[in-house]
Amino acid sequence: MEKQRGNSGEAARVRLSDGSKDNVCMPSQTSSYFEHDADIGIIGRGDTLEQAFETAAQAVFGIVTPLDKVQPQTSVKIEFEESDHELALVTWLNLLLGKARELGMVFSRFHVQRRENVWSTEALGEKWREVMERGVEVKGATLTMLSVKQTGAMWEVRCIVDV
Repeated sequence: MEKQRGNSGEAARVRLSDGSKDNVCMPSQTSSYFEHDADIGIIGRGDTLEQAFETAAQAVFGIVTPLDKVQPQTSVKIEFEESDHELALVTWLNLLLGKARELGMVFSRFHVQRRENVWSTEALGEKWREVMERGVEVKGATLTMLSVKQTGAMWEVRCIVDV
């Protein structure tokens, strides 16, 4: 099952493999989710590879909390080196999740730039507030069903996140 957000911006309901349902904020029209056992598959799409990475990050953090409630108050920069696009996706998502845990933050906006093998990224967000709705904790991005591909003018990235 793949679910995408409609134009209303409302949270979608995702049925997990155990039959339960979770509210998940679908952060943009270019990111979505697909079912995978007890974990969640994320999809990011964009006109560029970098935009697809950005929407994948929105999909990940949209599982954690509705992103429309997160203020982009604090900027965190992350730079890393990786030549393989698929490994770069998993590396970046895991660096973001690690930094969010370390700083007690949630991110809602993302910027990715790449020069050859060097990825310079920025995540904007804020510290967790008690009023924020807590969704599902994402433990990390995995290599399962990992895919980075360009179809025509559109890039699409996919992976499974461990929840």
